[in-house]
Amino acid sequence: MIQIDDAGSGSLLGGTVIGITRVETKEYAFEIIPLEYYRDDFFKNKAYLDYVVTIIKKLFKDLNIAKNEQIEVCRGYMFDKLKIWLTENNYNYTCTQINDPLQSLVEKTFENYAICLGLPKNFISYTKYPFHFHRILKWIYADYEKRSLLCKTGWKSWQKYGNLPVKIDVEKVKKNNLMCFKCNTQIPKGSVAKVKKYTSDRLNKVFLHDTCV
Repeated sequence: MIQIDDAGSGSLLGGTVIGITRVETKEYAFEIIPLEYYRDDFFKNKAYLDYVVTIIKKLFKDLNIAKNEQIEVCRGYMFDKLKIWLTENNYNYTCTQINDPLQSLVEKTFENYAICLGLPKNFISYTKYPFHFHRILKWIYADYEKRSLLCKTGWKSWQKYGNLPVKIDVEKVKKNNLMCFKCNTQIPKGSVAKVKKYTSDRLNKVFLHDTCV
């Protein structure tokens, strides 16, 4: 049984992981759709869908996938072009919801990839929805000049919320466990922090050390 799935296509941060596993042998391989495919004309033309086919061709070769092997493909839109290619090349596949083992493998791969991009590990570990758009947006605004380069800027949501006016204020910290969104270290309770404020779907506050602004 071969499984094919993706992770990260719904995250503002980074590209998208495309993963494949042979369930019986636990072989696993993946590639990442580069971030450039989520920008400008690449995104408008949905070139990322064609790149999925490029990735799967490579991974099929790496794992020596035979045409008589049963293949399960995630039924999401990311694989629209792949399904056409599989049909044209007489592969034995079905579209379905992908569960473990592959689901956990690709999600963990995307988490590690996001950490490599700079997203704090504890952001992922202690947040129920670590890749929720507006939570990632707060992390982006904490160091906008650098982190905006890591975003899927072709998205309509980025066009709407990706360049908002920001006001910087100061506030006394009232919590014990408040973390600086830029350097990811604790801001001491009772200290004065700089606060970046912007309004997206609501008013957002991004707390930073005074030296991190």
